[in-house]
Amino acid sequence: MDPLPIEAQRFKKVREELGFTQQAFATHLGIGATTADIERGKTKLSGKIVMQLLDEYQINPLWLFGKSYTKKADLSGGDVGPKVVTIDQDEQETILLVNQKAAAGYPHNVQDVEWVQSLPTFNFPLPEYRNASYRGFQVEGDSMLPNIRPNDWVLGRAVDNLATASDSRIYIVVLQDSVLVKKLQKIPGSQDRVRLISFNPEYLPIEVAVSDIQELWQVNSRLTFGLEEPTESNLLRQLQNSMNELKGQIRDLQA
Repeated sequence: MDPLPIEAQRFKKVREELGFTQQAFATHLGIGATTADIERGKTKLSGKIVMQLLDEYQINPLWLFGKSYTKKADLSGGDVGPKVVTIDQDEQETILLVNQKAAAGYPHNVQDVEWVQSLPTFNFPLPEYRNASYRGFQVEGDSMLPNIRPNDWVLGRAVDNLATASDSRIYIVVLQDSVLVKKLQKIPGSQDRVRLISFNPEYLPIEVAVSDIQELWQVNSRLTFGLEEPTESNLLRQLQNSMNELKGQIRDLQA
């Protein structure tokens, strides 16, 4: 007999701690006559139930699925860790890939287990991608040029709490209605807002409320395609810049 999934065990634990019978809890959640099939592992927990447990009782989805020791989630805006993680058949966490099309729906389905698990995943057998949660997002737009180009992929490491985020690093920021790749800057004297900065000077910085940030991933690598060789004009410009820098150093020595 297969062991009960941990989410079934913990769902039952939550129900019992709240003082509900199986029938009363099912009625409260709007899922039928009883929660017995969920607790026996015959019916999977839906994203709707996971969201409801989070909204009403602050039950951490990662704890529910055995990926965190923290049972209660902080909904004040400080908790920006992943809401759902994916694992392979060997119980190893995988890297989820969110392309441009999926990114449009990601903020609205970030807690929907079935939706998240429908996205492609892969494993990266490198030590840099162990002992943490990672996620890949495809970049849309040119706001991060020249460092990050449209259609590039960025891989980010999960940030559990905004307080641990490093100032002026690049992050994948999952807001309530969009996914952005920006440099994050904390605003002195403000605990409830942060500034998101583009590398492309044509885009002005924007300020967002901390409470609007659902997830935060610190970018640690980039995948790019269609690498272009430097043009002759770029090479000449680089050479000219190097010559000017050398002349400046010579003048400093002669002064």
